[in-house]
Amino acid sequence: MRRRELVRGIAGSAIFWPFNVLAQQRSPARRVAVLMGTAHSAQDEGYVSTLFLRLAELGWRVGVNLQANVRYWKDGPDQMEPVIAELLASSPDVVVVFTNLALAVVRPLVGNTPIVFVGVADPIGDGFVSSLAHPGGTITGFTSHDASMGGKWLQMLKEGCPSLVRVTAILHTETPVHRAFWQSLADAAPHFGIEATPAGVHGAAEIENAIVSYATTDNAGIVVFPHAVTLVNRDLIIALSLRYRLPAMYAALGAAKAGALFSYSVDWEESFRRTAEYVDRVLRGERPGDLPVQEPTKFRLAVNLKTARAIGVTVPDPFVIRADEVIE
Repeated sequence: MRRRELVRGIAGSAIFWPFNVLAQQRSPARRVAVLMGTAHSAQDEGYVSTLFLRLAELGWRVGVNLQANVRYWKDGPDQMEPVIAELLASSPDVVVVFTNLALAVVRPLVGNTPIVFVGVADPIGDGFVSSLAHPGGTITGFTSHDASMGGKWLQMLKEGCPSLVRVTAILHTETPVHRAFWQSLADAAPHFGIEATPAGVHGAAEIENAIVSYATTDNAGIVVFPHAVTLVNRDLIIALSLRYRLPAMYAALGAAKAGALFSYSVDWEESFRRTAEYVDRVLRGERPGDLPVQEPTKFRLAVNLKTARAIGVTVPDPFVIRADEVIE
């Protein structure tokens, strides 16, 4: 199955494969539900297609022996509960969940249905699993960034913009790993001559207030922590950072291509491929609690030189050379 064909199938079916395909199948299909804790975008469609392409390689083909039902995040947790109810109405054999907030909302609603998560930071701290080696229960998957990444994002922003002396972190304070990211960033800040401040947000209005109030300071930049709230509002954050000429380090792939100055994140295509392999094992009878939670193995740095010119930043050549992707 070609990637373009699968993407067209995903995008052209209202993010849902109808179940009447079963009538055309010679054997009962297994059911996979996917909850993407992000706004619907071409990039995230690509991640979903990567998941199902890898499943096809493993013998699970949509419309042949597999049903697929995909939903994307909309607004807040309250708005998502009826969407999740629709997602679970198909009685899936496995639920794939992307991001901490999405997992927190879906977990109490799925009963004993196996969950394979992807892009979830600190699943122990959030109470999703008892340990990485032996998660137990019905949940396992692939983590995103560990707590030390807060300091790493700050370091890379400083290396890309050496003149920075002030940085604010856009975060969701109720998320435990965000508090850990912030502590790591705050601890690292003095080593880089940075004055760091946190900005807790829950939606678009708070994001705009935080960035606009911070934009009056000189030699300032922002670090955007990964979360459903910041992912859904990515374009707003990027637009504000451009308007106020604020260098931004975004912890999500695709942000630099969308206009952010920098992004440094897990290679999500690799994570979704590996997630498909766990889905395959669960569909074949293995228990999620027996499959160790896996940590990311690949990260990617992207630099947008067009944005650098627009906001008046000269990115050092060695930093550009290090990048996995450079947007001209």
